[in-house]
Amino acid sequence: MVEDNQIEAKNSPFAIREGEIKTFDGKDGYVSMNQIVHKINVGHITDLHFKILELVNEFEFITSRQLCQILSWKGIEYKSQDKLNNKLEQLVKCKILTRYYFTSEEGKGIYRIYCLEKMGKYLLNSRGIECKWQPTDNTKPVAMIKKRLAGNQTLLAYLRKVKAFDSYTVKPALQAKTLGKEFKATGGSTRLTKNNKAIIFLFEVIRREEDWEKKLTDKMKLYQDFYANFVSGDSGFTSLPQLILICEDERHMAETFKAIVTNNVEIPQIKLYYTTDLRQNEETLAKTLVEFKLDETTNKYKMEEVELKLLD
Repeated sequence: MVEDNQIEAKNSPFAIREGEIKTFDGKDGYVSMNQIVHKINVGHITDLHFKILELVNEFEFITSRQLCQILSWKGIEYKSQDKLNNKLEQLVKCKILTRYYFTSEEGKGIYRIYCLEKMGKYLLNSRGIECKWQPTDNTKPVAMIKKRLAGNQTLLAYLRKVKAFDSYTVKPALQAKTLGKEFKATGGSTRLTKNNKAIIFLFEVIRREEDWEKKLTDKMKLYQDFYANFVSGDSGFTSLPQLILICEDERHMAETFKAIVTNNVEIPQIKLYYTTDLRQNEETLAKTLVEFKLDETTNKYKMEEVELKLLD
């Protein structure tokens, strides 16, 4: 598997492309549970297959490369990415998982996305593993799936590269008390601990989808409500979590900052940090965050990198 710092991509694979559609790449037809049980009994479906199922259930949408990274981190032997792809192919053929790719005018996407099928839910439930998957989950649009994939990439970068990494949550739920709404950070959250002190990073993924600036404004209003009314213990946090916006590219960070300022949805309780998909490929994450500061001499905002030794 190619290491992160060897990737020479100029554009994020999880950025929105014009006219992009989600294309089915799974298996049609019918597979019975009796056939699947037989494959389990004869050893064609093993514990590794179930580990893969659990991870797909946890992350909802995931690529094979992301699966390789988290299996390696967990110390689960899968031999190689090709071997893992063979396992995934078996699960797709049995309709335990299904698979999609993205198509645009530029052609087919370079990666496949895996998610659960009905048989996968039955198998997880049979082992006492909670699975809230519903068939409609697989109908989610391109932008929602890419937000999940970009969030996965960030969580995996933190757990693999940051020594202070403690734990992660794929779908942290927060409360906007005044508005009376529960909402989720689309990129997940990670807990970092050093010298017995902990901080939570919340990741919100921003994509250039249709009406993205309005959607960003609406989401930031929920965050404004959460931070303005925060007390220790809210949503399981003992102190204010740090919000980080994951943008598609460097220019998109500036566009996102402008949209937030223009629509008056800043959050005065915290410094708002920004990053991009490709910044997660750096060897160290210590200089991957950015903030916008007002230059008093020019009265204009400028982008500055933030160096956090905690992320070494």
